[in-house]
Amino acid sequence: MTNAHDRQTAGFKERTRVADARETLLAAATPHQRTDTLPLGRVDGRSLAEAVTAPNPVPNYDRAAMDGWAVRAEDTFGASDRSPSILRVAVSEAESDADTAVEPGSAVRVHTGSELPPGADAVVMVEHADVVGSELEVFDAVTEGENVGDAGEDVAEGQKLFDIGHELRPSDLGLLKSVGRDEVTVYDRPTVGVIPTGEELVQSDPEPGEVVETNGLTVSRLVHRWGGVATYRNVVTDDPAALRAAVQRDLTKDVIVTTGGSSVGERDLIPEVVDELGEILVHGVALKPGHPVALGVVENTPVVMLPGYPVACIVNAVQFLRPLLKHVGHLDGRPYPSVEARLERKIPSEPGVRTFARVRLREENDEGDNGGNDPVERIAEPTRASGSGVLSSVALADGWVAVPEETEGYAKGETVTVEGWEWSA
Repeated sequence: MTNAHDRQTAGFKERTRVADARETLLAAATPHQRTDTLPLGRVDGRSLAEAVTAPNPVPNYDRAAMDGWAVRAEDTFGASDRSPSILRVAVSEAESDADTAVEPGSAVRVHTGSELPPGADAVVMVEHADVVGSELEVFDAVTEGENVGDAGEDVAEGQKLFDIGHELRPSDLGLLKSVGRDEVTVYDRPTVGVIPTGEELVQSDPEPGEVVETNGLTVSRLVHRWGGVATYRNVVTDDPAALRAAVQRDLTKDVIVTTGGSSVGERDLIPEVVDELGEILVHGVALKPGHPVALGVVENTPVVMLPGYPVACIVNAVQFLRPLLKHVGHLDGRPYPSVEARLERKIPSEPGVRTFARVRLREENDEGDNGGNDPVERIAEPTRASGSGVLSSVALADGWVAVPEETEGYAKGETVTVEGWEWSA
């Protein structure tokens, strides 16, 4: 446990690398094991708590792959335009043509997707045959299995479909229904207590010295996008007892996240409170904007203490809260979509610090031989406002460029990767 005066005096002389801080946080967090069995209509975006195999094949019968005539392939051997094979058109007296057996020398009319009648092993396409009275003239020979979709062609019985932890998508739900599954067992969504802190925060109509609370709203909605369930708490003032009670109240959650008060000033009390109740794992990360982030754990509940400046809050939420939710909630941590673009202006960066530079994207057209009609290059323009408190610099950006610790920025004209971090994932 660190003395508050010592912590404030030391400041952030030593800052942990982003990857090391993230690894430390995830190592201290245990994935929950709560599950629920739900109908397919309620599991989009949820992670499977069971491996799924197909109980039935799809399709569960041999079917015609073309409109035409179901036949025995050997009855068409040698057929040509000049010398067609002559087959008898079988007249169905049953409820459907599929119940009419194809006997030697006969043919039964079928449609795409219909069940192949008994005795048939191929389908002659409708354009390769003519009906003359009660007979069928076949002008093109077929081989066994031609124009036939076999049972299990789409999905075989017993085929493994999804592993534990797979995050279900709408197309997955259709596949599950097609094989006869009506419900599946999924992990519960991770729960998060979101606690905005700061005596200066108000919900609206700020007076001089007051600030509208935005971080808690933003983080709670990010939690929702990332697959969690957020409880957005009222603002807690800068008071140790109030902060202590707020943290203890949410120890039933899988994760606690606070906003504001994470630095080393006299009113930055939340790291001290978490250290008294549990343990501070990391305080100060080599990241810009937002190095005053703190990561801790109280009674096995991880606590992410985000800075109060809005941009710093968002950057740290993406870097630490998102992977933490994926870890504790068994969610798929797929990367954000990204695009390559050419920098319009340089991006400076301090060596040893990972910098996240907000950019806007546009496309430039070639004015050469193609008449300027075809977009040939994306241009990334760093936003003019770079401060960690300028929320519009994120909200009005198309993404950001992450400059690695070992790189001293990017020069004008360099090709960089722009992360579309605000997409759902």
